[in-house]
Amino acid sequence: MLNRRKFIKASAFTSVAGLVSQQLLTNEPEEAVLNNPVVISTWDAGLEANKAAWEVLSTGGRALDAVEKGVMVTEASINCCVGLGGNPDREGRVTLDASIMDENYNCGSVAFLERIKHPISVARRVMEKTPHVMLVGDGAQQFAVAEGFPLESGELSPDAKKAYENWLKKSEYKPVINIENKGHGPFAPQQLENGDWNHDTIGMVAMDAKGNLSGSCTTSGMGFKMRGRLGDSPIIGAGLFVDNEVGACTATGQGEDVIRVAGSHSVVEAMRSGLSPEAACKKIIERIVRIKKEQAKDIQVAFIAINKKGVVGAYALHKGFSYAVRTTKGEQLIKPKHYFK
Repeated sequence: MLNRRKFIKASAFTSVAGLVSQQLLTNEPEEAVLNNPVVISTWDAGLEANKAAWEVLSTGGRALDAVEKGVMVTEASINCCVGLGGNPDREGRVTLDASIMDENYNCGSVAFLERIKHPISVARRVMEKTPHVMLVGDGAQQFAVAEGFPLESGELSPDAKKAYENWLKKSEYKPVINIENKGHGPFAPQQLENGDWNHDTIGMVAMDAKGNLSGSCTTSGMGFKMRGRLGDSPIIGAGLFVDNEVGACTATGQGEDVIRVAGSHSVVEAMRSGLSPEAACKKIIERIVRIKKEQAKDIQVAFIAINKKGVVGAYALHKGFSYAVRTTKGEQLIKPKHYFK
């Protein structure tokens, strides 16, 4: 997987090349329609994830297959804070959450899953092979093993081990944003030296050539969290929601506050009322600000969305968030508008 600086260089190249216009993607009128297929995903890691999704979409494949294959790229990388390479909880153990949803309201998720490389694929098996929506903990792991997923070692990645050792020096557990990730507050994405926030989630939504929508979301959760903590990512309607008649949305950031407003579902409902994807994301971010008041300055939340016309958009609490877009016109990394200036 490319490192973060190479991602930025790649995104700058595609921007200069004019492959995708940000104005076309985020500000075009609602009556305009992008050529599907289209896939969008959170953060700069989404550039590589979108490439894998595009291999499915560009050959007429289903959006559901695309959003699974796409985020699997991020899950497999130990150079990112997603998957088994992510930061552990307070006990030094990595626990994973994931959810997936297709165009027919079918959905599946796993939470508090340990030692499984691809939780997104286990979530899909839950959706397709069980009468349930969510499996958690030991039960989720037992199901995964029964389905043929191998148990990984459970050893921390070198980066995660170093971060955990640094965190143990003070064992502070508080939200801090816009600092380098050196064992500080685990709630919020942390800003790295180049100005981009570290993160622990990738969410992806896509429209295929048939106009059908699907979405996925996978995370290692917030680093150094309390044992057993769950965020929004595995919760359908919070971290992810798809309504094939309206649109799809996924979230990243402080999951507790996404849950409070049923974030992704609320964005989709705002699109149902006629708002564009960007305006719908903004509306729910503003709702979070009204709830959190001054505390909103200390957290990060962002939403990305796509409507049934193929128009995409995003909005964040703070600067630093980016999302990746891939269409027939090419790829681009976009920094959307944000509430706090």
